[in-house]
Amino acid sequence: MAEAVKKPRPEYRNIGIGQILLSYRLPLAGRVSIGHRVSGALMFIFLPFLLFLFDQSLTSELSFEVFRGFLSNVIVKLVVLVLGWAFLFHFCAGVRHLFMDFSHSLTTKENGKKTSLVVVTVSSILTIALAAKLFGAF
Repeated sequence: MAEAVKKPRPEYRNIGIGQILLSYRLPLAGRVSIGHRVSGALMFIFLPFLLFLFDQSLTSELSFEVFRGFLSNVIVKLVVLVLGWAFLFHFCAGVRHLFMDFSHSLTTKENGKKTSLVVVTVSSILTIALAAKLFGAF
């Protein structure tokens, strides 16, 4: 009897974040999902910093003026802008997830792409408005 020809078995290895970000073409819904996680992690990591700033701004009038002076630094404004983006993106993506929980018709591939586009658009517009306010456009 002839022996069956064995094909080499595929090897499955752990993949790194570099492969996910650079090699794979994720759909927009996948990118929004990763962005939701990244924005949540940013907010969690910077929570002590934000609470410290909030505490310092409420202590007295003098500490509020020191806080305003601290916030006038461009680097601090950029950090606040990134945290503002994280909050706005996380909020919009969270609302999207709530709507998907209420209406399972939103979990289709087409509707997932549409709602992801809405999340990116709305959070981008709100972040641009925050940046304009933060940097003194109005």
